[in-house]
Amino acid sequence: TIEEAFGEVIRDLRKSNNFSQEQLAELSNLDRSFISQIECGRKQPSLITIYQLAKAFKLSAPKLLMLTEKKIKKS
Repeated sequence: TIEEAFGEVIRDLRKSNNFSQEQLAELSNLDRSFISQIECGRKQPSLITIYQLAKAFKLSAPKLLMLTEKKIKKS
């Protein structure tokens, strides 16, 4: 699903940046449990959340969505 692909992208980026869920939560102004639910594909992020996560990774929101689209096409 789109939610699972987005979650995998977030998890992959978090790990490649050596961030814990707690660190990513702090950088993105989100709750750690919400980060976990996004990574597991259980929550759909809002547009604001996508921008907050992109900013935490020093990416643009379109780049984050492009990575998600690539993940979807691979599966």
